[in-house]
Amino acid sequence: MNIFLNGAAASAGGGVTYLRNVIPQLKQRLDIHVTVALQPILRSEFQESANVSLLDVRFSSNAAFRFWQEQRRLPRLLRQHNAHVLISAGNIALHNSPVPQVLLSRNALYTSTDFYRDLYKRRDYRLILDTWVKGLLAQQSIHWADCTVAPSRSFANDLAAWTSEEITTIPHGFDAEEFQRDNTPLSLHLQNILENKNRALRLLFVSHYNYYRNFETLSRAVPILRERLSPRKVEVVFTCRFSSDHNPGNYHAESAARLVRELGIVENVIELGPIPYFHLHRVYRACDVYVSPAYAESFAHPLVEAMSCGLPIVASDIAVHREICGDAALYFARFSPHELADAIVRASEDTEHECLSKAGLEKSTTYSWKSHVDQLIELAQHLVTKDKSLR
Repeated sequence: MNIFLNGAAASAGGGVTYLRNVIPQLKQRLDIHVTVALQPILRSEFQESANVSLLDVRFSSNAAFRFWQEQRRLPRLLRQHNAHVLISAGNIALHNSPVPQVLLSRNALYTSTDFYRDLYKRRDYRLILDTWVKGLLAQQSIHWADCTVAPSRSFANDLAAWTSEEITTIPHGFDAEEFQRDNTPLSLHLQNILENKNRALRLLFVSHYNYYRNFETLSRAVPILRERLSPRKVEVVFTCRFSSDHNPGNYHAESAARLVRELGIVENVIELGPIPYFHLHRVYRACDVYVSPAYAESFAHPLVEAMSCGLPIVASDIAVHREICGDAALYFARFSPHELADAIVRASEDTEHECLSKAGLEKSTTYSWKSHVDQLIELAQHLVTKDKSLR
C-alpha cells in the first residue's frame, strides 16, 4: 500500500511534533511505502529510508493560498506517486480526492467559544475573520474526507457536534525513551539558568505564545503564590518570549509582557525562548510543577512529556486535560488565578507531589506512537479495501 502523507501545513508546534514522532514509526512498517510532503524548512530534520520518501513541497504560509495550491497540486502528486490513500495532516482536506482520504483534525480553536470571546475582548478582528474562514474550510473538510481522525475522545465529541459527522479517535502517542534519549550538552546560558534555582518553587509552561494557552491567568496567579509561599521564591519558566517577533502565528505577545510588568513579577518570570525538542526533557527535570492553563486543546503533548519526567501536573479543568491526565493532575477553573494558585500550592506539598508524580509516570506509559501509527495504517487499509470493493 502506498500512502501519501501531506504534512506540508506543519511549520511549528504540534504539527512538527507529530511528524517528528510519526515518521520514525512509519519507517518500521516495511509492509507499506509512504511519501511524506514537507515544507523545505523541515527537510533537514528527517531522513529517508527504504519505505519512506520525503518530498519537498513549497506551499504558501498564507492559509487561503495554501488551500488553493493544495487543491490544484495534490491530485497530480497523488497520481505521480501512485498513492492508494491520502492522509491529510493539516486540518484541511482535499476536495474530490482521487483516492480515499483520512483527515487528521487537531485544531480546537474552530469549535472554541472561549477563543472567539477572547478575540473579541482583545478586539483582534483580523484574527476573528481569519479563524472564521479557516473554520469554515476545516468544517467542510470533515464532510469531504472519507474519515476524520481526532487525537482525543473529547475533541472528537466536539467535532461530531460541530459537523454532525462520525469522528474516529486515535490518541496521539508518546515514546519516553526516545524523548529522553539525547544527552548532548546544553548551552552554558541555559545551564546557568536551569541550575541556578536557589530553592525556588519552579513552575514550567511549554508553549510558544498564543492566546488560547491562557498565559495571562498563570501570570495573575504569581503574586498570589508569592504571598502564599513567602519567603520561598516562585519562578515561572516559559519556553517562549513575550515578543510577537519571537513567536509563530499572528498573536500579539506585548500585552502579556505589559501584564508581567503591571503585576510586578518581572523577577519571577523566566523567558527561555524556544528550546530544541531533544533538550526539552532537561527543562522539565529542572522544574517542580508543570502548569497548563489552556482553555482550548485537542490533545496537549507537553502534559504527557511532563508526566513522563515525573512532574506533578496542574491543569485547567477542560475535558481534554482530564482525559489525558486523569488522576495525575490537579484541576482549576480555567480563568481563576486564585484556584490555580491553590492547586499549585497543593501540588508542591511533599505528599501530593509524590502522589501526582507517581500517577503521572504510570499514565504516560499508556500513550504509544507505535499504537497510533498501527491504528492509522489499519484505518487506511480498511478505506483502500472498501474503495476497491466499490469499483
